[in-house]
Amino acid sequence: MTETMDARLTGVTPHIVCNDAAAAIAFYKAAFGATEMMRLPGPDGRLYHASVMINGGLLMLVDEFPEMPVAAPTTLNGSSVTLHLYSDDATAAIARAAAAGATVTMEAQPMFWGDMYGMVTDPFGHVWAIATPMGPPKTADELAAAMAGA
Repeated sequence: MTETMDARLTGVTPHIVCNDAAAAIAFYKAAFGATEMMRLPGPDGRLYHASVMINGGLLMLVDEFPEMPVAAPTTLNGSSVTLHLYSDDATAAIARAAAAGATVTMEAQPMFWGDMYGMVTDPFGHVWAIATPMGPPKTADELAAAMAGA
């Protein structure tokens, strides 16, 4: 199997809608080191389908198609989905995303559950949580105690 096929068979693959998916691909390359896997443009130039690999995970994306209806968060005035990305250095990853055009909504900071954690919103309205584990995973009891102390 190919790298793309392996990613499709593992876990859940987000499929996001963007207002200008081609620009989103360029942003994800600059902000998150994405590798473009494929794109399928339609006759009108909109992307019918595209995919990128980020940190070993597949992300599929498509342009808006209001006639279907398929709308981006910028059209909907927000999103109820957060894309979570682990990084070796959350602070640096957030800075890289900001330099590429993301809006920092939460600077990286230590969280009670054990991650250095922050958030950005990309220029296409998608919310990204970026985290670096600061130790081994906590047990349920350790998490409950940490939350109570937060």
